[in-house]
Amino acid sequence: MKPRDLKELIEQGESTTLEFKRKISSPEKIAKEITAFANTIGGYLLIGVDDDGTIRGIESEKSDIDLVEHACRFHISPPIEPEIEVANIYDLDVLVVYVAESPNKPHKVSDDSIEHESALRAYIRVGEKSVIASREMTRVLAGTNVSSKPVTLSIGDKERRLFVYLETHEKVTVKEFATLVNISVRRAERLLVRLVKAGVMQIHVDTAHDYFTLRGKLKV
Repeated sequence: MKPRDLKELIEQGESTTLEFKRKISSPEKIAKEITAFANTIGGYLLIGVDDDGTIRGIESEKSDIDLVEHACRFHISPPIEPEIEVANIYDLDVLVVYVAESPNKPHKVSDDSIEHESALRAYIRVGEKSVIASREMTRVLAGTNVSSKPVTLSIGDKERRLFVYLETHEKVTVKEFATLVNISVRRAERLLVRLVKAGVMQIHVDTAHDYFTLRGKLKV
């Protein structure tokens, strides 16, 4: 990356597709940022840059590259292979890590304290932050995997009641849907995730909980 391009990128500030890190504190933390980009729409991780955009540079090119590669191979499942380069600006080196949106979602983060695959966590980008994906979001991500089976949609009474509800309420949580049609929370979650995978609804991330909305207007 040319110095001018790097400067313009930094001037944009942190966002859904851009994260600054002054230094790598641990492979696990870098793994969270990388998986969040891969599970969302991709983005750049710039190491050697403060949160406010101040360029600090990195101390050891080889050491930082080794840490990023270690994080991608041993702390992310399935592994990710980002594009890594060192860009020089103002006589300082910045490690530029580009992560493409992955076709193999969800990628999850592991660490030495977690022994079971079911305990691994997926992360996504929400604004300037990398946050833990909810169970519903993780299932939606799995539905976008290139190896996932196509969804055959059947609209029944529960789905119709949901669509009518959303015409006036605009959004619904899993618990609200479960109460509306008198089913378990787990079954409500499965139905909503299925509707998202079929392209009928979309999931949104909130600070308190995820919620769902209709994708366009439906005739009920």
